[in-house]
Amino acid sequence: MPVLPSPPSTADGAEVADVEAWVGQHLGDLAREGADGVRSGGFRGGQSAADASLATLDVSGYARDRSTVLPLERRGASRMSPYIRHGLLSLTEVWDAVADAPGRDRHKYRDELLWQEYARHLYARVGTDLGSSLRREQPWGEPWDEPWPTEMACMEAVVGELETDGWVVNQTRMWLASQWAVRAGATWQAGEDAMFVHLLDGSRAANRLGWQWTVGTGSGKPYGFSRWQVEKRAPELCRRCALKKDCPVQGWPDADVGPEVDGPDLRKADIPAGPAEVEGAGGAERVWLTAESLSERDPALAATDDRPAVFVFDEPLLRRLRLSGKRLVFLAETLGELAVTRELEVRRGAVAAELDGVPLAATYAPVPGWARRAARLDLREVHPWPWLVRPRAAPLRSFTGWRKSLGR
Repeated sequence: MPVLPSPPSTADGAEVADVEAWVGQHLGDLAREGADGVRSGGFRGGQSAADASLATLDVSGYARDRSTVLPLERRGASRMSPYIRHGLLSLTEVWDAVADAPGRDRHKYRDELLWQEYARHLYARVGTDLGSSLRREQPWGEPWDEPWPTEMACMEAVVGELETDGWVVNQTRMWLASQWAVRAGATWQAGEDAMFVHLLDGSRAANRLGWQWTVGTGSGKPYGFSRWQVEKRAPELCRRCALKKDCPVQGWPDADVGPEVDGPDLRKADIPAGPAEVEGAGGAERVWLTAESLSERDPALAATDDRPAVFVFDEPLLRRLRLSGKRLVFLAETLGELAVTRELEVRRGAVAAELDGVPLAATYAPVPGWARRAARLDLREVHPWPWLVRPRAAPLRSFTGWRKSLGR
């Protein structure tokens, strides 16, 4: 397929509407909303936006306010996750940025960064099996007609924010997962998909782990969404809800732990980590960038100043996923800004076909799709992934057990 023109860059004077139009023209048939419905989300893509967010990161009060939903001005969430997910910021960079934060807040925030790292370690070990229940079957309740009923003010607000901004706080992610699977008895994998297509920070590692922890398939203990959480975290939603006198989630859900499943072995074992040092004899002509690592500080990209880069919008994958256009806009903004300072080729098609015969350098990524595609490419150099904690033999049955094994 012919090379696409570089996306317009908002860092070089273009408007967000210009990027939306570019996505609509070149990728609109792959977007959930169609070409005419492509809109940006609640975050700007690009290295400059990521670095600005990092420079102003202040987690003071995080331990107290991280689960606050409303009012908006009292939210304590850091909003760094879209930049972390796409490698614009590494977990180590964010870890170091909060070194001077108050002790309780620093500890709690870094614990959340370790949760993200744990998700990556788990995904590196089990791969696509993370889409199947890890330890127990889902507890099945009486099915609802609609898993996220908009008659409930809490669901209307949270689903609306998810679909408009492409991001919601962790507290409401748990509401959505528990309501979908524990309350409404719908399949957790379908709910995870419904959330994933909108999330600007959507990764199968973090999203699937979050759902499995919430519905009890990964933890053995379902999280019970009820009115109590809404009144504690977003009381104004209950006050204005049409169902406030007939709330369908008034009490604690009646959800038993599901039976054990024969899932992947999560006992102590090696975790795939990729190379610890650059592998390969050299000779790469281009740097293959992936959605996991789009920073100007990507290790393979930063290894030399003059090697062109190439990014492929994976058409078969995107056609299957039908992501929201706002996710594609975020990627396009990021690529457009990078193309201002670096020679960058943007393509659309099957990755192996588009890069066939091109000697490449790339940064390892701990996702199964990277390994499948890399096996069909001419990779002359593979650079290490910037782990926060480099994997070693460890148990993965629980975050707590994994964390203790680190000694960090």
